[in-house]
Amino acid sequence: MDVNGKAALITGGATGIGKAAAIRLARQGCSVAVNYSRSVDAAAATVAELEAFGAAAIAVQGNVASDDDCRRMVATTVEAFGRLDVLVNSAGTTVFVDHDDLDGVTAEDFQHLYAVNTVGPFQMMRAAADHLRADGGGDVVNISSVSGVAGVGSSLPYCASKAALNNLTVTMARVLAPEVRVNAVAPGFVTGRWWKEKQSEEVHDMVVDALENSVPLQAVCDPDDVAGTVMGFITGNDLATGQIQVLDGGMLIKIP
Repeated sequence: MDVNGKAALITGGATGIGKAAAIRLARQGCSVAVNYSRSVDAAAATVAELEAFGAAAIAVQGNVASDDDCRRMVATTVEAFGRLDVLVNSAGTTVFVDHDDLDGVTAEDFQHLYAVNTVGPFQMMRAAADHLRADGGGDVVNISSVSGVAGVGSSLPYCASKAALNNLTVTMARVLAPEVRVNAVAPGFVTGRWWKEKQSEEVHDMVVDALENSVPLQAVCDPDDVAGTVMGFITGNDLATGQIQVLDGGMLIKIP
């Protein structure tokens, strides 16, 4: 897809991977709606940055776990830009619990993570479907995780929610074809504020060092790396759909 003159809605678009994707889209002439849940100041700053590239941009508050919010965010985007061609489901959350600490995980953890990481993307795709099908078709890219492929990561509920998102990506690719392509990016560890806020900068740096010394490519992702793969799905070959692209520096293929 040539995104010049098109419109995108990015959940979790104020920071991290979502912001990096928003910048890449704006630089190519795409109007962007930046969804945020609580980061109002960050969303305003991101919108200002996108506008500096000459792109039309708006901030849209909403919680993807709420179907009403999802439908409102889509309606607001279409009202502002007159169309919706690209949906990037980047909003996500986790809890940090060791996998062998079974009693440390609650049913509420599973329910909350599924509501945001799995049900939220479904609700967004459902709300956006008719608009994405219009004007020649559109693209959805879900931000998953290597946790959903290999069962490694911050907690069991997080791994399960991302595995479910991977399955949802494939099934929705069937449902929305042929007008809409649905793919997912599954990064490994991603540097940035998310880990630093939920753990600490010390833990963040320790994990980065450990992975860079162990994975085959001796590198971990930053948000722009992931955004580059998002753009590859959107602007690349139009025959890719239902695909889960792992982006982990070779973590899954390393020899134990």
